[in-house]
Amino acid sequence: MRPRRRSRDISVSSSRVWRHTHRCCDHVTRAAALLMENITVGVDILLLEGLRVTPQSSVPAFVLLLLIYVFIMVSNLGLVLLIATERSLHQPMYLLFCNMSVNDAFGASTVIPHLLMDVFTPLTQRYVHYHQCVVQAFCAHFHGATSHNVLTIMAFDRYVAICKPLRYAAIMSNRMVAALSAWAWAAALLMVAALVALSARLSRCRHIIRNPFCDNASLFKLSCENVLINHVYGLGAAASTMACSLSAVTLTYLRIATVCLSRRDATLNGRALQTCASHLAVYVILLLSGNVILILHRFPQLSQHRKLASVLFHVVPPAMNAVIYGLQIKVVREKIVVIFSKKKSQNGAEKRAS
Repeated sequence: MRPRRRSRDISVSSSRVWRHTHRCCDHVTRAAALLMENITVGVDILLLEGLRVTPQSSVPAFVLLLLIYVFIMVSNLGLVLLIATERSLHQPMYLLFCNMSVNDAFGASTVIPHLLMDVFTPLTQRYVHYHQCVVQAFCAHFHGATSHNVLTIMAFDRYVAICKPLRYAAIMSNRMVAALSAWAWAAALLMVAALVALSARLSRCRHIIRNPFCDNASLFKLSCENVLINHVYGLGAAASTMACSLSAVTLTYLRIATVCLSRRDATLNGRALQTCASHLAVYVILLLSGNVILILHRFPQLSQHRKLASVLFHVVPPAMNAVIYGLQIKVVREKIVVIFSKKKSQNGAEKRAS
């Protein structure tokens, strides 16, 4: 009888052990699944370092950024609306400039609204989803590449207008303007899409974006993989874009200078200088803003200066472009004079009535 009892006790104890083991494995499996889910969520949520704004300066910084953003949107979109509605401005130069105004409004909307939200957010709570970061990086680089392309085709327009005035209407037709505009946007789209796709394919082992907004360098720096191809393609794309635009603008203005010196017509040279000066000023502002960022990337100790420069790249050129080109257009100057004269007359009438 005793051996049978012992066998029964052994079988009961083994079944109990098996049940406890099964329960433990089930709990471990659930915990592992929950842990993997939390890890996945954590990888997709990034911490945006951004600009360091003290509580005392948060309100002035917010007001300043908001005023700049409103000015950029009103001035650029207002110019597009004016050029679209004023028939006398339906000229290739102004139609090409519409590309610049739309792109400037797009670039400012990519960065400034996010900065406005981050001004009052503590540094440890500036979270952004990875997919949103990829979209913002694409839009930021797309704005910069399109700016260079648009200024390149605008330089071509000035070359034809000054060096080949008799053939200007035939060369710069509506079809040519549409083709040049499509090239400026499509070339930037393809180049930046490949740039960001190379970074989006990488696995991520970090979650901090050390920049006021997401860009391509911030994306591939999240990975622990070999990012040599990202560096090579990124530098190659930036160098080719700047080299093409710089060489095109330089050759264009050298040719224009040669024609103006040989022509010796003060009136025509004055008009050429006026139109070329505005284009050259816009291009120099864009070139300096981009090169400052590239230079500051080589000095890690100047990270705060680099962050500020990257923000100014999406703020200063969009604000200055509308002012430089807007004041050049006679219709815009006349409308500004009319608006200010109306305000002065209204203020004078109110003072007399009082």
